[in-house]
Amino acid sequence: MHYRLAADPLLPHYIAVEARLTTIQNLAEVELQLPAWRPGRYELQQFAKNIQRFEVVDEQGRVLPFRKITKDRWRVQTNGASSLIARYNYYSIVPTPNLLNAGSSFISDVLLYVNPVNLCLYAEGRIDEPCTLELAIPDGWMVACGLEQIDAKMLRAADFYELADCPLMAAPSIQHIQYSVNEVSFHVWIQGGWRTDGAPTFDAERIVRDFSRFSETQIRLYGEFPERDYHFLTLVLPTPYYHGVEHRNSTMLVLGPTDEGEGLYLDLLGVASHELFHAWNIIRIRPIELLPYDFTKENYFPTCFVAEGVTTYYGDLMLRQSNVFDDEAYLKELQVLFKRHFENNGRAFQSLVESSWDLWLDGYEKGVPDRKVSVYHKGAIAALILDLHIRQLTDHARSLDNVMRTMWERFGKSFVGYTLDDYRAVTETVAGEPLDWYYDLCIFGNQPLESTLNRYLEWVGLAVVYEEPTPDSVGGIRLRELDDVAGSLQRARWFGGTLTESIHEGLVPKEKLSKDVVAK
Repeated sequence: MHYRLAADPLLPHYIAVEARLTTIQNLAEVELQLPAWRPGRYELQQFAKNIQRFEVVDEQGRVLPFRKITKDRWRVQTNGASSLIARYNYYSIVPTPNLLNAGSSFISDVLLYVNPVNLCLYAEGRIDEPCTLELAIPDGWMVACGLEQIDAKMLRAADFYELADCPLMAAPSIQHIQYSVNEVSFHVWIQGGWRTDGAPTFDAERIVRDFSRFSETQIRLYGEFPERDYHFLTLVLPTPYYHGVEHRNSTMLVLGPTDEGEGLYLDLLGVASHELFHAWNIIRIRPIELLPYDFTKENYFPTCFVAEGVTTYYGDLMLRQSNVFDDEAYLKELQVLFKRHFENNGRAFQSLVESSWDLWLDGYEKGVPDRKVSVYHKGAIAALILDLHIRQLTDHARSLDNVMRTMWERFGKSFVGYTLDDYRAVTETVAGEPLDWYYDLCIFGNQPLESTLNRYLEWVGLAVVYEEPTPDSVGGIRLRELDDVAGSLQRARWFGGTLTESIHEGLVPKEKLSKDVVAK
């Protein structure tokens, strides 16, 4: 399939799409399908509702008859044609104040932003064929995308699955920052990254330093990177926003406001580290129910607590273990995580498995009170408990790192899907013991987790407490550091340090070693 994207010549905010399919002369009918959802967000988004007009012609421009057989599927009579062109336009504004998000598309005089899964249809039975994508953009515009770029305005994908998983930005000017780790080329593309005073929103040298650190730490965890290159596509808005979506060899990030300063940079670090971890976990280490993607309907799966919960846990932890974050910055993010779960969903009825399944029902809506949990927040807490449990059992010789590395070796490298039973088996092998208590409580159960969480947090010198509101404080969930030298040592080792480093940094005073550490 060959696609051409252009601005609609008649209507603002519409992207005009041409999709050309060749070698159809032996077919009486062809069925064209537009995806109903996109990878990274497990809900039906019904992209076909954004199409205003639709027609199909043959290679001579003669109209071919068609009829719609589902909400997003068209059956075309070929009438002996050797090729066909589907012509339609796609409305590219999301009905929110920001007009776009990290999973949408947008067009203006100064920006073409496209998630191809929104607006590129495919022919039934030919989804595995190569695709080309032509951009009708002005000469001199820059293009940021993970796809192979054939020339200044042409991209190529190995198949529709790759095309659907590679967003793009094209604009007159895009800030382009590059770094490399272990011969992998990383690209940070920033569009709109200028403050109102004319200064750049982000410091390029700081990005190279910090991104290199967490990228190296993640690659070291898994032992290798799945792709030859990786692209952080970043749109910076003048209004507050925070959204990221993982893709095959890229991520789409939408952040704002441009003038927020340090807070915006911390947002960039957090979402970038999270999405990079997805390059292994979900892009390649993928639940079997999602292999291959079926773009026409819900793809139910029970393990989003692995795909998103484990990733949420590691996104910030990688920033601490790479020394991009210090203890204070990481513990601040950990407190935010705890507050989001325990103050909003801590007594919810559903388990993580049930809420994973129900993502397709209302996973991205607030929903009715106390029904579901967040696979991101409770999933991350469950991952933390498992990580600290394995570390405690093995004196840090093994951890959740070993689980994820094994998942990569068994399922990611060969790109075969895993089941919930597969994940459980790997965790129990790494732990060296059955984990019935863990799965009954954290994964299949809906009991409160505070007491179990605090047993493990105490081991690393921390505690979650509830503070009553006062005239000077809103109260709520707080993460406290305990006055516990041995716990501080274990926390330092959790964060990637050693005993020697902990002494050097003052976490464990030498004079207390015999009394506090040896006793533990």
